[in-house]
Amino acid sequence: MITITGITGKVGGELGRTLLASGQLVRAVVRDADKGRAWAARGCEVALATMEDAAALTRALTGATAAFILPPPVFDPAPGYPEARAVIGAVVEALKAARPSKVVCLSTIGVDAPHDNLLSQRTLMEVALRELPLPLTILRPAWFIDNVVWDIASARDTGILHSFLQPLDKAFPMVAAKDVGRLAADLLREDWTGTRVVELEGPARVTPNDLANTLATALGKPVRAEPVPRASWEALFRGQGMKNPGPRVRMLDGFNEGWIEFQAGGRGTIQGRTRVGEVIDALVADADERPTGV
Repeated sequence: MITITGITGKVGGELGRTLLASGQLVRAVVRDADKGRAWAARGCEVALATMEDAAALTRALTGATAAFILPPPVFDPAPGYPEARAVIGAVVEALKAARPSKVVCLSTIGVDAPHDNLLSQRTLMEVALRELPLPLTILRPAWFIDNVVWDIASARDTGILHSFLQPLDKAFPMVAAKDVGRLAADLLREDWTGTRVVELEGPARVTPNDLANTLATALGKPVRAEPVPRASWEALFRGQGMKNPGPRVRMLDGFNEGWIEFQAGGRGTIQGRTRVGEVIDALVADADERPTGV
């Protein structure tokens, strides 16, 4: 039995489907019973738990031969990352109590960055999990190509992709979410000892101009990338409702300035198979199928 947290998202969903297709028993951890019904219909055992509830997580992890830990993203954390620390405390307590045979944790590129930024929340998780006496694989993927979903409406309506990644001709490490899920499935079915780090990016690095050109092809209309001026970021994010935009701003700085990168510049990364065009075509097709206003 493999317990999967975050199964209702893109990575966890691909992981769950891949394991089920191979005949693996899966326990799906969900916050909401309604979201668990679709996974129960697929043949999963369903456990209700939030990532901050140590007791419920312990029940979800008990009896598992392996566990996939996907910390919930917090894009506007309070200073000091109390939200992440609450999750970390509950996850560590649950893993100590349940003691699954092995653990794969989804982390990120940039956890070893020299400056504090939004991704430092994953650094805290890695540090805590490394202290546990369990076989641990830390999976560090690149920037998700799937983030382009937030740019589709603007690209369609105005022909512009507003890019925080800059300069526009810089190639950034990116990966498809489904490749992350598929690799996680492979890792969970392996045996190892100690702690290992696995880094993952796509088959080729991608520039913001590449994203715009690929969107243009998918939408059937011209699209160009335009940089969002750095000086406007904080006010823009606050205008969108963020209370503490500093960590997000610094994360973007890290990508743009090059201090968020894989170890050894990515020379040791695994490369996924899914190309940027395949991801964007699927995102555009999904957006076209949604009713207006959804």
